Amino acid sequence: MSVPVTIDDPEQGTMEAIVSLPPAPASAVTTEKHPVLDLSQKQSDDEKKADLLTTVALVSAKKDVAPAPKAPVAKKPLRKLSRWLRFQLWFNTYRKFFTFVVTLNGIGLLLAALNVWKYPRQYTGAFVLGNLLFAILMRNELFGRLLYMFVNTCFAKWTPLWFRLGCTSVLQHLGGIHSGCATSGFAWLIFRVTLIFIDHKDNHDAVLIMGVITNLAVATSILSAFPWVRNTHHNVFERHHRFIGWLGLLSTWVFVVLGDSYDLDTHSWNPDGVRVIRQQDFWFAFGMTVFILIPWFTVREVKVDIEVPSPKVAILRFERGMQQGLLARISRSSIMEYHAFGTISEGTHAKYHYLICGVQGDFTRGLVNDPPTHLWTRQLKFAGVSNTSKLYKRGIRVCTGTGLGAALSTCLQSPDWYLIWIGSDQEKTFGPTISGLIHRHLGPERVCLWDSKARGGRPDVMKLVKDAYTSWGAEVVFITSNYQGNKEIMEGCKESGIPAFGTLWDF
Repeated sequence: MSVPVTIDDPEQGTMEAIVSLPPAPASAVTTEKHPVLDLSQKQSDDEKKADLLTTVALVSAKKDVAPAPKAPVAKKPLRKLSRWLRFQLWFNTYRKFFTFVVTLNGIGLLLAALNVWKYPRQYTGAFVLGNLLFAILMRNELFGRLLYMFVNTCFAKWTPLWFRLGCTSVLQHLGGIHSGCATSGFAWLIFRVTLIFIDHKDNHDAVLIMGVITNLAVATSILSAFPWVRNTHHNVFERHHRFIGWLGLLSTWVFVVLGDSYDLDTHSWNPDGVRVIRQQDFWFAFGMTVFILIPWFTVREVKVDIEVPSPKVAILRFERGMQQGLLARISRSSIMEYHAFGTISEGTHAKYHYLICGVQGDFTRGLVNDPPTHLWTRQLKFAGVSNTSKLYKRGIRVCTGTGLGAALSTCLQSPDWYLIWIGSDQEKTFGPTISGLIHRHLGPERVCLWDSKARGGRPDVMKLVKDAYTSWGAEVVFITSNYQGNKEIMEGCKESGIPAFGTLWDF
């Protein structure tokens, strides 16, 4: 099975030749499953290289011969996916988690409101803060890294494929628990404040006021995290979600201490702190505070070298190597405007790691127009879905454009992963550093670089994926692309029965 690849000739310019797709692993090459691959095995690698070099030499020798025509780009057929498959893609693990958490809390809230279940009415604060604690925990870098490390260490390769796919799905969609618990915690908080207002004669005004303030702060923090706000007004999202969230944490502490210190029977304040620390909500608030602070203790200002190969992209180089599948948050200030990018590294032993920053907004445009010498970053990086690549025997990493930043490390650090990268004028746009990493570590047997400018357009991506998935003997496909590209590839993989995980936009 063959695909066209680009060969750069100093005299003739860019031409295309045909090379074999990645060979399947020895255990997977059988006459029944891969008859085409068996025939191609008869030709040795040396013979293939000799034929290829001969082709290039003939073209170079004949100056009057026109360059080879560009590979035809197949027109994308209109895919009509069934409603059931579309629903399965829509109702992913994220939404399943969200639905389960909200439904479970909703049942409890209904029983408490009807006075059928009396415990939540007495300890409503514990339900409020317990949910908010879990919401924060699901977004904590340290907790996430420990969870990924546990799964990758205990279940890699030997467990059934369906189990490993389930592990990846759960880890990728922890945000569903985050959103579900935050929403549920807010609902319980409204219930808590409503009970206080109903019994306002027995409660102090200070408790009522702090309850209202906490409600407003939590509501603002949740609303600012809606996808439309986060994706189109990033700075608005960050300022409100972070700083109003911190205000909400502070007001929560005041609300908890005041509520647990006021004696409803005697209508007096009890200054004894022992009573406060014996309450569940105190320890939930303490846990929230710890998990919010942990990442900020790792913030450092570090040196950065910036390469600008084109006006579209900035390549950032930081010291120290990293394991694959991690994402870094960077900013020009210590607490404002943090942006996440996938890290590229040859391994933990490497001297550097890199970020590919495509110009899309004011922050990334500033990296190109006014490159800084230092940036702020959290030394504790958070894990992305690529980190679970260790679970699989073989896989395909598909990416478009700057999505290479989240994908390349997996292929650099593991010989079991095949890279498909689709972009425009890749070497010129992304520069020698990134191209050098690819050419040094990825042989032609496990990479497909599709230059849409040189080849006259985008390829039939699903054909590339299907061919590589079959010939490489892959177990899973990871995708990093824009919204439309991700949607098309995910639908194609679902229709073809190929296990795939794409870029996730929280809902």
